Amino acid sequence: MTWGLSHQESYYQPRTLEKHADSILALASVLWSISYYTSPLAMFYLYRKGYLTMSKVVPFSHYAGTMLLLLAGVACLRGIGRWTNPQYIQFITILEDSHRIGTPEIKKKLASYNFDFRSWPVDFRWDEVTSRSDSRGVSLLRPEPKHRSAVNGFLHAIKKLPCQIASYIVAHTFGRRMLYPGSVYLLQKAVMPMLLQGQARLVEEYNGKRAKLLACDGNEIDTIFVDRRESSEPHGKKLVICCEGNAGFYEVGCLPTPLDAGYSVLGWNHPGFAGSTGIPLPQNEANAMDVVMQYAIHRLGFLPEDIVVYAWSIGGFTATWAAMSYPDISALVLDASFDDLVPLALKVMPESCRGLVTRTVRQYLNLNNGEQLCRYQGPVLLVRRTKDEIITTTVPEDIMSNRGNDLLLKLLQHRYPKVMAEEGVRVVREWLEATNAVEEATVYSSYEVDEDWCLSVLSSYQAERGGHFPWSVGEDMTPEGRRQLALFLARKHLRNFEATHCTPLPPPAFRLPWHL
Repeated sequence: MTWGLSHQESYYQPRTLEKHADSILALASVLWSISYYTSPLAMFYLYRKGYLTMSKVVPFSHYAGTMLLLLAGVACLRGIGRWTNPQYIQFITILEDSHRIGTPEIKKKLASYNFDFRSWPVDFRWDEVTSRSDSRGVSLLRPEPKHRSAVNGFLHAIKKLPCQIASYIVAHTFGRRMLYPGSVYLLQKAVMPMLLQGQARLVEEYNGKRAKLLACDGNEIDTIFVDRRESSEPHGKKLVICCEGNAGFYEVGCLPTPLDAGYSVLGWNHPGFAGSTGIPLPQNEANAMDVVMQYAIHRLGFLPEDIVVYAWSIGGFTATWAAMSYPDISALVLDASFDDLVPLALKVMPESCRGLVTRTVRQYLNLNNGEQLCRYQGPVLLVRRTKDEIITTTVPEDIMSNRGNDLLLKLLQHRYPKVMAEEGVRVVREWLEATNAVEEATVYSSYEVDEDWCLSVLSSYQAERGGHFPWSVGEDMTPEGRRQLALFLARKHLRNFEATHCTPLPPPAFRLPWHL
């Protein structure tokens, strides 16, 4: 990581000794990472060639030991170069004061530097305000266990043990790295200049404030907060918490969309991404989201009803978890997200691995966004990319294979089961087949949807029976009325954006969900 002041006119200038030593250590780090990821293939090759014998391994270990001693010497030289640099001594003094004293003035000085985030002091802990004593993690929705007798359960466990071992290995080796490529060190190393540039922009142009949050599992979460409450922006009193995609970082991810739209924003990086520690598994993700929500409410001072959770792609998992666990939040916006990971995982894996993939996802990588979304009672807006190449299960042109469709249908069927009967589902699917605004309007107008009537029906039901879902509205309605109401609700809950998966959502396209 580069050390230095964030202001461009005051960049830290390493001296010659430190500069060259740091370059050598950085190269060694990259080579070690490459060796780590290619080690299975390398071991197989060496075994086939007969190199894994004592006569060959012992000399190699001598070479490896010599290299480690040389690298240790280079690290010492880098240390000498730093301790002879007055700028570095000044930084170290401020860093030590921040750990020892931790006053706002000291932390403000520390924020002027960009350095390895592992040395940043913890600003907020998960247990500062909560009475929960379980440090293992927050609760997740899990598949219902099948009930068996004690004997049958034991025999079944023995029978399934090899499959369980295989699933564990797949999930914790290449599985989680395929799911969250942003956690791979080599990718982070490649995008580091962009991350530093994006971070400097947030700090310098928007007065962003970085903070380290300690989650209940011990992971440290890197966050940044831009406060617009005292500005002239009309949306500044609303906080948008941004949940990034599987290769997204708050420095270069979806955060600029609500930021440029005038909202206060809080961005955070997944465990294992950039300054955040840990590995991005579902439990760790939920633990991280929990401490982010606690920080927003109890340290930043936002009421839950002033918080909007905005997610892009795989960030829909933590966003729907937050909506389920903090039901009083103002709204939820899901952009290019999906209902369930299993169909998308099956798309990229061989058909012969279907059972292994399904079992592995369900047990270790279960991103059940649709199930979590249905536990939330507040306003929801889904943004569907009409040319999405990532969350479609066939080809990007087949818009009906976009899993955002399934997310919408699950939400509407849960909230309005009587409306979303057979004819309701049919007309919504017909509307979802539209690939552009003209086709969408054609389908909508063909059913002559009376929006004033639809609003009147929904408002009357809410006034008489309350707003808790599911609603029984549409129970005594004609098929034509249910069709109109189904299309009206679908249009209010989903917006199309004619773009591919990774195209940034323009700030004017960011809007809060509809509600009665």
